[in-house]
Amino acid sequence: MVKEALNALSRMMAEHMAMPFPSGFRGIDVEDQDMVLLGADAYGIAAGVLEGSLSERRRAGLMRLATVFEEVLPAIDDEYAIKYYAHVRDMVVLAAEIERLREK
Repeated sequence: MVKEALNALSRMMAEHMAMPFPSGFRGIDVEDQDMVLLGADAYGIAAGVLEGSLSERRRAGLMRLATVFEEVLPAIDDEYAIKYYAHVRDMVVLAAEIERLREK
């Protein structure tokens, strides 16, 4: 089960890298979150999950990101940006699920 989820996460990350960053979202904050850093943090933690189990600090960061996306997404009013950040959120959710599976 973990191997399939890791493969899915890897595919999602490749899809993410192929998506252009939403125009107009560089240098802006939504709900006090820098949108460039939010995406970069999510990608970095997802990449860490592909490498192995996360440290407690990074696992806490992963959980924080999941919460942040639930606050940020409803505040975005650009259709493409919603799609882009929903995809990033889905990567975070899958990464968290992989971490839960590894704990079992």
